[in-house]
Amino acid sequence: MMPWLEPATLPPDAVEVGKVVDAWGIKGWIKVHAFSPDPQALFSAKRWFLLPPESGPKNFEGASVVRIQQAREHSGAVVACLHDMTDRNQAETLKSARIFIPRSSFPTAELDEYYWVDLLGLKVINRQELVLGEVSELLATGAQTVLVLKFFEGEQAMERMIPFVGVYIDKVDLNARVIHVDWQADY
Repeated sequence: MMPWLEPATLPPDAVEVGKVVDAWGIKGWIKVHAFSPDPQALFSAKRWFLLPPESGPKNFEGASVVRIQQAREHSGAVVACLHDMTDRNQAETLKSARIFIPRSSFPTAELDEYYWVDLLGLKVINRQELVLGEVSELLATGAQTVLVLKFFEGEQAMERMIPFVGVYIDKVDLNARVIHVDWQADY
């Protein structure tokens, strides 16, 4: 029995935010790879929902919830201490577990800041009212974030990339699920 894992149902607004990389130290901490360069959602949530890895060995089945005692950044990763987890062997049972947090638990974004998950699926329209595509993913290039749009030419799926910077982004309207841009289809 693993007292640190409580069976749970994944919330309907759950967003995958990272995965457990390994145990960290000898006192039961885990090391986490956060999918966001700014892992504030991991720090603000007091409970993380876990699913076993999609492939490879599984030490638990189904969705579970863990209570977070402490989480912090350490050497480019996140390390966390869970309630009732006291040694490295226990922490190793969570290796490769996928971490989810309800979107409703994310900290409120500042003005003109957006969570990537909120931009996925938004329609992108230029100043000439031409639909350029739909946001299928975002890339962190170091210097800037890039929107990757999916669109179709006839039956063929295509991709278009637009830097997510103020000079090209006129407006993000999350309610209307649209991003207005200063970008041409032939760029």
